[in-house]
Amino acid sequence: MTGRERILAVLAGQMEAHLPCMPITMMFAADILGAKYGQYVRNHRIMADAQIKTAEMFGFDHVSVISDPACEASDLGANIRWYEDQPPAIIEDEALFSDKSALVRVKAADLILGERMENRVRAVELLRERVGKDLFVEGWVEGPCAEAADLRGINRLMIDFSDDSVFVHELFELTLGVAIRFSTAQIDAGADIIGVGDAAASLVGPRIYDEFVWPWEKRLVDSIHANGGKVRLHICGNTRRILSGMGKLGCDMVDIDYLVAMEQARSKMGPQQTLTGNLDPVRDLRNGSPETIAQALEKVQQEVGAQWIVAAGCEIVRDTPHENVQALARFAQTHTRRDRVG
Repeated sequence: MTGRERILAVLAGQMEAHLPCMPITMMFAADILGAKYGQYVRNHRIMADAQIKTAEMFGFDHVSVISDPACEASDLGANIRWYEDQPPAIIEDEALFSDKSALVRVKAADLILGERMENRVRAVELLRERVGKDLFVEGWVEGPCAEAADLRGINRLMIDFSDDSVFVHELFELTLGVAIRFSTAQIDAGADIIGVGDAAASLVGPRIYDEFVWPWEKRLVDSIHANGGKVRLHICGNTRRILSGMGKLGCDMVDIDYLVAMEQARSKMGPQQTLTGNLDPVRDLRNGSPETIAQALEKVQQEVGAQWIVAAGCEIVRDTPHENVQALARFAQTHTRRDRVG
């Protein structure tokens, strides 16, 4: 069974030889190839080479084009600070829509994929061509809330939720339109699944999530499904207050960060939802040992049950010892799906 078949089997609730392993690697993968991260995020060939080498070295079941939150914002005209060997950063003080009136001059229907989004699409194409028969190919977009925070500024957006709901709805319509267009292009290029990174959603409570975030996330999930893709929801941080809503989106898999107990996520989302995670990338994975990592994963499996894909709660830290990453994959390769214990 290939890695791609293994992931599809778990998502379908079927039995398979062993658990899939699907961790997020970005700077870690660039370092494996020996490339500067500034090159990794801008050159689709470097990204593909790094992802393939990392997957082959550690026995992962997927490859991904996740790179940084500034991809879409950069093409929309946001001011970006670039670094040679770190992720590019959006300059919050100079956010594209710090002046609300700027929003009326930008319409999603008029947008075309810019250089950075097109580069990610080309990476998907290359990964599909080179390893798509054997490995699950993952595209990636910013979720509606995260992209709104990128374009407006996170602090301004949090105030807008209370002070200007009409503006927030208009802003989310724009970010949803961008995400739909970008995800569709990646599916057309060969992505099996689209990761939706909506980190800013972890900062709001259930009321704001239900009114402002969930409806737009749901429309994005439905669009990806309608276009033939699967959905991986990734909201890093503490999502305990919005777990129930996340579980009602209909995502094929949901990442759970280390700040949320996997047992609680399973209770809130039900037995059928495929969950991913949730080791602490620093404390458990980077600073642990192969023995403690295996113990931590054993505990997670007892809590989560059968519908689970092995990964850390978020990105593997770039200086994580290789033997610790190997331990993550080894656990997956030596364990099968099973129901919760207790």
